[in-house]
Amino acid sequence: MLKTEGLPKSQRLFKKKAIIALFEKGKGFSFYPFRVIINVTKPDNQCDALPRILVSVSKKRFHHAIKRNRIKRLIRETWRKNKHDLLCKCMDENITIDIALVYTATIIMEYKDIEKKIKQLIERLQNECL
Repeated sequence: MLKTEGLPKSQRLFKKKAIIALFEKGKGFSFYPFRVIINVTKPDNQCDALPRILVSVSKKRFHHAIKRNRIKRLIRETWRKNKHDLLCKCMDENITIDIALVYTATIIMEYKDIEKKIKQLIERLQNECL
Protein backbone atom coordinates (compact mmCIF):
# COMPACT_ATOMS: atom_id res chain seq x y z
CA MET A 1 0.00 0.00 0.00
CA LEU A 2 1.23 3.46 -0.90
CA LYS A 3 1.81 5.99 1.83
CA THR A 4 -0.71 8.64 0.83
CA GLU A 5 -0.11 11.34 3.46
CA GLY A 6 3.11 12.69 1.96
CA LEU A 7 3.89 14.35 -1.36
CA PRO A 8 6.74 12.25 -2.77
CA LYS A 9 8.68 13.19 -5.87
CA SER A 10 6.69 10.66 -7.91
CA GLN A 11 3.57 12.80 -7.32
CA ARG A 12 5.23 16.07 -8.36
CA LEU A 13 5.65 17.22 -11.94
CA PHE A 14 9.26 18.32 -12.42
CA LYS A 15 10.66 16.90 -15.65
CA LYS A 16 10.90 19.45 -18.45
CA LYS A 17 9.58 17.02 -21.06
CA ALA A 18 6.47 16.24 -18.98
CA ILE A 19 5.82 19.93 -18.27
CA ILE A 20 6.08 20.85 -21.96
CA ALA A 21 3.70 17.99 -22.85
CA LEU A 22 1.24 19.17 -20.21
CA PHE A 23 1.11 22.74 -21.52
CA GLU A 24 0.99 21.67 -25.19
CA LYS A 25 -1.56 18.83 -25.00
CA GLY A 26 -3.42 19.69 -21.80
CA LYS A 27 -6.88 21.14 -21.43
CA GLY A 28 -7.31 24.19 -19.24
CA PHE A 29 -10.03 25.91 -17.28
CA SER A 30 -10.28 28.69 -14.72
CA PHE A 31 -11.18 27.84 -11.16
CA TYR A 32 -10.58 30.92 -9.01
CA PRO A 33 -7.91 31.47 -7.63
CA PHE A 34 -6.29 29.02 -10.07
CA ARG A 35 -5.85 28.47 -13.76
CA VAL A 36 -5.88 24.67 -14.02
CA ILE A 37 -4.27 22.74 -16.87
CA ILE A 38 -4.74 18.96 -16.94
CA ASN A 39 -3.52 16.16 -19.14
CA VAL A 40 -4.84 12.62 -18.66
CA THR A 41 -2.67 9.73 -19.90
CA LYS A 42 -2.43 5.97 -19.57
CA PRO A 43 0.76 4.88 -17.75
CA ASP A 44 2.89 1.92 -18.77
CA ASN A 45 2.36 0.10 -15.48
CA GLN A 46 0.02 0.30 -12.46
CA CYS A 47 2.67 1.89 -10.20
CA ASP A 48 2.76 5.04 -12.33
CA ALA A 49 -1.00 5.67 -12.08
CA LEU A 50 -0.83 8.82 -9.94
CA PRO A 51 -1.95 12.42 -10.04
CA ARG A 52 1.14 14.61 -10.50
CA ILE A 53 1.04 18.28 -9.59
CA LEU A 54 2.91 21.43 -10.60
CA VAL A 55 2.35 24.70 -8.70
CA SER A 56 3.16 28.05 -10.27
CA VAL A 57 2.88 31.61 -8.93
CA SER A 58 3.47 34.58 -11.21
CA LYS A 59 6.42 36.84 -10.55
CA LYS A 60 4.43 39.60 -12.22
CA ARG A 61 1.76 39.48 -9.49
CA PHE A 62 4.04 38.73 -6.53
CA HIS A 63 7.40 40.43 -6.93
CA HIS A 64 8.95 39.05 -3.74
CA ALA A 65 10.05 35.41 -3.67
CA ILE A 66 9.03 35.06 -0.03
CA LYS A 67 5.38 35.69 -0.97
CA ARG A 68 5.50 33.35 -3.98
CA ASN A 69 7.05 30.59 -1.90
CA ARG A 70 4.47 31.03 0.86
CA ILE A 71 1.62 30.63 -1.61
CA LYS A 72 3.24 27.54 -3.16
CA ARG A 73 3.73 26.01 0.29
CA LEU A 74 0.07 26.61 1.20
CA ILE A 75 -1.15 25.05 -2.05
CA ARG A 76 1.14 22.00 -1.80
CA GLU A 77 0.15 21.42 1.84
CA THR A 78 -3.58 21.55 1.12
CA TRP A 79 -3.08 19.29 -1.90
CA ARG A 80 -1.07 16.82 0.19
CA LYS A 81 -3.81 16.58 2.82
CA ASN A 82 -6.74 16.28 0.41
CA LYS A 83 -5.47 14.27 -2.58
CA HIS A 84 -6.34 10.81 -1.21
CA ASP A 85 -9.65 10.35 -3.10
CA LEU A 86 -8.14 11.42 -6.42
CA LEU A 87 -5.12 9.16 -5.82
CA CYS A 88 -7.35 6.12 -5.22
CA LYS A 89 -9.46 6.94 -8.28
CA CYS A 90 -6.34 7.20 -10.48
CA MET A 91 -5.08 3.83 -9.28
CA ASP A 92 -8.49 2.20 -9.83
CA GLU A 93 -8.86 3.63 -13.34
CA ASN A 94 -5.13 3.14 -14.13
CA ILE A 95 -4.57 6.69 -15.38
CA THR A 96 -2.09 9.46 -14.70
CA ILE A 97 -3.36 13.01 -14.35
CA ASP A 98 -0.80 15.77 -14.75
CA ILE A 99 -2.10 18.96 -13.15
CA ALA A 100 -0.67 22.46 -13.29
CA LEU A 101 -2.10 24.92 -10.77
CA VAL A 102 -1.28 28.48 -11.75
CA TYR A 103 -2.21 30.89 -8.96
CA THR A 104 -4.03 33.87 -10.51
CA ALA A 105 -5.28 35.84 -7.49
CA THR A 106 -3.59 39.10 -6.58
CA ILE A 107 -3.74 38.57 -2.81
CA ILE A 108 -2.45 35.80 -0.57
CA MET A 109 -5.49 33.79 0.46
CA GLU A 110 -5.72 32.17 3.88
CA TYR A 111 -5.07 28.46 4.35
CA LYS A 112 -8.73 27.59 5.01
CA ASP A 113 -9.85 29.35 1.83
CA ILE A 114 -7.22 27.61 -0.29
CA GLU A 115 -8.13 24.27 1.30
CA LYS A 116 -11.81 24.79 0.46
CA LYS A 117 -10.94 25.58 -3.17
CA ILE A 118 -8.56 22.59 -3.48
CA LYS A 119 -11.27 20.25 -2.14
CA GLN A 120 -13.74 21.61 -4.70
CA LEU A 121 -11.12 21.26 -7.44
CA ILE A 122 -10.37 17.63 -6.55
CA GLU A 123 -14.09 16.88 -6.58
CA ARG A 124 -14.43 18.50 -9.99
CA LEU A 125 -11.44 16.56 -11.35
CA GLN A 126 -12.95 13.29 -10.12
CA ASN A 127 -16.28 14.02 -11.80
CA GLU A 128 -14.97 15.36 -15.12
CA CYS A 129 -11.74 13.50 -15.77
CA LEU A 130 -12.41 10.04 -14.45
